[in-house]
Amino acid sequence: MALQGRIPVTHEMVFPHGAMVRGEATQVDNFDQSTKDNRVQEIDKVTGLRVWQVRVEDMDPEVRKGQETITVKILADVCPTLPDTIHGLPFRPVEFTGMTVTPYVEEGRGRPRMAYSYRATGVQAPTKARRQSGEQQDKAA
Repeated sequence: MALQGRIPVTHEMVFPHGAMVRGEATQVDNFDQSTKDNRVQEIDKVTGLRVWQVRVEDMDPEVRKGQETITVKILADVCPTLPDTIHGLPFRPVEFTGMTVTPYVEEGRGRPRMAYSYRATGVQAPTKARRQSGEQQDKAA
């Protein structure tokens, strides 16, 4: 059977060089049910949890132009608490848990292209093991 729907992945598979969130988590609106005066939050069809989103900077130094920033949707009953920002900067180092990716064909921007939708069930400060492996990668480079 071919893979269908959401494909489980790890944070390290998606962001091997780390990730930073810019800004705060915001609710994702259900555009079919929302009106100008009444915003209705999207509910995930698989889990039944509310959908939040964050803008994520991929820290890969070789990421392709235009793909440096992506959106990760976080499934949670309440707005996720993000780790602290780096002193003096608007960025928050993060690590996502319970990640999935859903590939799809994006149309409407010229020729169709492969795109990906990322979801997670949690967000936290990078674990000690993650920070150490990143430091080892930096030393090896």
